Formats: sequence, structure tokens, C-alpha cells
Amino acid sequence: MKIPVLFPKIFDFPFTYKSEIPESLNTGDFVKAPFGSTEITGVVWPNEQKTEKNFKIKKISKKINVKNLNPSMIKFISWFSKYNLVPLGMSLRMCLLNKDVVEKNFDKEFNRYKIKYPTNKFLLNAEQKKSLDFIRSVGNNYKVTVLEGVTGSGKTLVYFERVKDLVDKGFQALILLPEIALTNQFSRRFKEFFGTEPPIWHSGTTKKTKSIIWKGVTEGKIKIVIGARSSLFLPFKNLGIIIVDEEHDASYKQDEGVSYNARDMAITRASLEKIPINLVTSIPSIETYNNIINKKYHITKLLKRYREAALPNIEIINLHSETLDKNVWIAKKTIRKVNEYLDKGDQVLFFLNRRGYAPFVICKKCGYKFECPNCSINLNFHKKLNKLLCHYCGHKSLLSRVCKDNKKCDLLFCGPGVERIFSELKKIYPNKKIEIFSSDTLKKNRFANTLLKKVEKRKIDILIGTQLLSKGFHFPKLNCIVVVDGNFSSHGYDLRSAEKNIQLYHQLSGRAGREGNVSTIFFQTYTPDDEVLLNISKKDPHAFLQKELLLRKEKKLPPFSRLISLIISGKNESSIMKFAINIKSKLPKISEVNILGPVHAPIARLKKKYRYRILIRYPKNLFIQKYISQSLNKIKVTAGIKLEVDVDPINFS
Repeated sequence: MKIPVLFPKIFDFPFTYKSEIPESLNTGDFVKAPFGSTEITGVVWPNEQKTEKNFKIKKISKKINVKNLNPSMIKFISWFSKYNLVPLGMSLRMCLLNKDVVEKNFDKEFNRYKIKYPTNKFLLNAEQKKSLDFIRSVGNNYKVTVLEGVTGSGKTLVYFERVKDLVDKGFQALILLPEIALTNQFSRRFKEFFGTEPPIWHSGTTKKTKSIIWKGVTEGKIKIVIGARSSLFLPFKNLGIIIVDEEHDASYKQDEGVSYNARDMAITRASLEKIPINLVTSIPSIETYNNIINKKYHITKLLKRYREAALPNIEIINLHSETLDKNVWIAKKTIRKVNEYLDKGDQVLFFLNRRGYAPFVICKKCGYKFECPNCSINLNFHKKLNKLLCHYCGHKSLLSRVCKDNKKCDLLFCGPGVERIFSELKKIYPNKKIEIFSSDTLKKNRFANTLLKKVEKRKIDILIGTQLLSKGFHFPKLNCIVVVDGNFSSHGYDLRSAEKNIQLYHQLSGRAGREGNVSTIFFQTYTPDDEVLLNISKKDPHAFLQKELLLRKEKKLPPFSRLISLIISGKNESSIMKFAINIKSKLPKISEVNILGPVHAPIARLKKKYRYRILIRYPKNLFIQKYISQSLNKIKVTAGIKLEVDVDPINFS
């Protein structure tokens, strides 16, 4: 009997085997089979690969005793492969653990994740109850429901109750979070509600814990998983609901390796599993907002913050009216305002979305710019390391350089990073406890936990942070936020820059005043009349979303069309340009499909490789992937050239 077997390798089809083992084999069963000189794990696939060639059919070695992939998971793997132009085997690989399955029994370990609801009941207010009743009324079949609520309105508690409903009926739940850094505070809230440690799945989870979670979800013994993007591919036995928290967050888009948008893929998985999905947000993404307007998605709103806390006041500090001393980045007016909050015992956050000490360094004498030798970008100076660092390839170098007069360069540090603001604040407030919160300081999970607890216990007076801090953290005494550099211009290549800024600063303002105290967010800016800033100050994000939709429609941009980006990279610039032109000539010529480029990518050189981009814009009702895959399959990729495909790109660098 011929059996098609798909392997977690870079092939787009299953291989044909025969079975002489005593057990019967069904679609979705895991098997061991010879492949090349070794035996590897594969899955019995529904479709055999047709071929004219005659070849010797090998035998399946054995059936693996783990729960099989259910039909909806197989459909999801196939759809994911076709939509994102990823080989079928690579899509399967994302559902496995290191290209394999987990056979070991973990019954004892599953006990730590057993749900045991504590006796103390969480009481929902009238608005939360209304939203929960609405979500329940939508039912247990596939529907997309948006839970929109101002920051601090208690959205988490509403969807915890909904998850509880379905888990009590024997289903499993997946809660997606955009950032690993969010999981620590979130875990505590989870434990308070569900009475157990949550199983957490992300790139930092240990191999043993991943093995336990993988086995637990396949057997239905682990009921709820909290995870980053990759948890979407876990083969749940009986998935009943998916929650996508902070659905608007750009972190759901994976750009490296296999490119995909986890939010969009979660919606597809829910539709194939025939289960409900809740998108949770304070400001919906443009795509989600458009689907709400078109009545594709249901929506329920929480308009009031928990305990009636008010959103922060917004005050603009026009830097044109302030005199800043040399190498000073915080205006005297800002300090006076901050002192009012510090004197009351409140905490203050200085926000600047730039890591390190200074974004770039130049020599005042010879004009030399310290640039990355591997990438076409400036090196960022990190004072703590006393080194220049590339934030793209990780290249490190020392500051020392001999100038044209054979003496050391006279260095000028241009612009501030969080470390520079830290130094400035230390001079102003020598007796205050000040800490930096950024991806550099949070590399160690233990430190992240300690820092968050210190903030919550009011052992830190002033926090300096990047955009990581805008996402989901609860700091009871934080009532003053200073945006050090309110610069809202994009780099000209990010069509979503305005949308991202609105979402970022709305989220950021939500960190303040959560316990009901008077709070303010101060914007230091040289552009006080900027439209994005005025939209933020009006506290009416929907007005911005409506206007942005009209602009996108006029320019034929998403969500009114779709984009696919092809990135061609290599060490020889002329050969990749020729290859890019060749690709463009082979792409299908279809009415209403625009093929733009090839042009230099905005970051023209990355990790020693030159980069060119081709952008394909096409109508929403056209599944262009099938035509593109046919074209790309005919192209032989030259040695030394890499071709990457990014469907629905978010990052255009």
C-alpha cells in the first residue's frame, strides 16, 4: 500500500513509501522512515505526489505512538505554505520540536499546569459584564470578535472569563502575546485567576519545558498556553478559542526566516478549527478597523478605565520656546513639571525609543562618520559597553581612531539614547533611584523580573525606557510620562509609520494613572503642530483611523490591496541587480497587478550583503501566490544569491 509521507524539510511535497508494519496508518499519523542515510520523523499526508519517474519505494520503519495531527491542523499547514510561499515541509517543521515529536511521558510534570480556580472571585464591573455577555452571545463557532478597550479598562479579565467558559467545557485555549517581556507580569495575573503556573511558549523557553508543553497540548492535558508567535503552530488536541492580545502590535509579524503575520495566521487557524477568536486591543490596526466597519468582525468596547481612572492629560512642550544648554536634552520646563510629581511620591517615566548612548558618532575635525563595515547604517555608541554597536548585525568596535592630523579624532556624540538620558537625569537627581528598561537591560529574564518588581514596590523613582515599556505593564504609582523626543516623521519607507505612532503613544499613555490619580504625559517636540501629535492630544484615535483609511484607499495601499515583497541579496551587487531584473521579467503579467522595482532596499547593505527589493501590489480578491510560486519555481537561484519572499510586509527596510 502506497503511503505519502511529508518530512520537516525544505521540500514542497510528500514522498511515497510503502507500509508493511502491522498497525494501520491514517492521515496525520507520525512515522519513522528512511530518508537518505538516516531515519527521520514524518507525517502521513493526505495527497500523494504524482510523478512519471520510476523509483524504488522504501518501507516505513514504524508508527510513532503520539497523537496524530488532526485534519484541521493539516489544512492549516497546507494553507500556511501556499499563502506565505513557504515549502510545505518547512510549514510542517514549525509544528514539531526540533524536527521531531515528543514520545516521553510527562504525566507528573503536567500536574504543575493543572487549573485549580482560587476561591477569591474576580468581580467584573457592569461594562466588563456587558462585553463578556456579548462575546458569549457570538457563540463557540468561528467568528472574529474584537475586544477594544482603553488602556487599563480590564480587557484581560474579560477574556480570562471567556477562556474559563470553554476550558470548563473540555476545550483548550491559546493566548498570544506580542512580546516575551510581557509574560512575567501576565503570568502573575494568570496565576491569580486560574490558580496555576501558565505554560509559556517562546524562543527563551527551555527545551525540556517545550517538550512538556508540546506533549501536553497533543494529549489535551495542558488546557491553556500563553505564547509568542510560534505557539500558533502547536498541535492542540481540542483547541476551543484563540486570543490575540495587543492585536495591532507589529511584533506579530515575523521578518526573519519564515515570514508570516501571526495575527492573520491565527484568524485562519481559528476558521479552519471552526472556533472563535478574540482580537484584543486599545486601538485596532487599520486592517482590523476596516473589517469592523465592513461588518466582517464583531466588536465590543470598554470605554472606561478600571475604577473609573481617567486617562492622562496631554501637554506639549514646544522646544522652540525653550533654551537647552549644550548636550542637554531635557528642558527646564519639563523638569519643573516632573518635580511636581516626584514631590508627591509618584514615579516618572522618561520615554525614548533609542537604545544605547548616542545614535551616531562623528569626528568634528575630519567629519568621519562611524559606520558599520557590514551594513549601510551608523554605529550606535553604548557607553555601558564603551563600544560602538550595530543594531542589525551585532558588529562591535572601539571608539579609538587616528584623525588626519595623526592625533585622536575629536568625537561628537549626536543625539540622545536612553543611556545619555540616564546620565543627564543622574546629574539632576543624584539621590533618586533611576533605572533603564530596554531590550539591552532585559536580555536576562531574571533581571527583567527583578526590575519590574522593584517598580511595582516603588523602589524606583525614575524609569527610562524604550517602546518595550508601552506594552501591557501595570505600574501603580506611575503618573508622569515624558516623551523626550516627540519626533513623528517616518523614514519615508514605512507606510504604517503614522498608525504605529498613534498606537505606540496611546499605549504609552495607558501606563500612567492606572490607580485613579491625576496623570500627565508631556511631549517635548520641535514640531508641536504635527498632525500625528495633534491626533494623539485629541484622544480620538478613531478619527485618525478613518482619515488613514481614506488615504490608503486613495493610494491603493493595504487594506485595499495586498503587497508581496521579494528581497534579493548577495555579496556581488551587479549580479544581484541582474538577477532581480531577471526575476521581474519572469513574474506573471496580470491586469491590476503592479510590479515595482527592483530598487535598492532602504538599508542597501546588511550583514555584508547588498539588497534589492521588488514590490508586488495586487487586488485583494486575487490569490496571486499560485502564479508567483509557478514563476519562482522556474527560476534557478544563482549560487551566492538569496531570494526571500515576504507576504504582507510590515517592515520595508
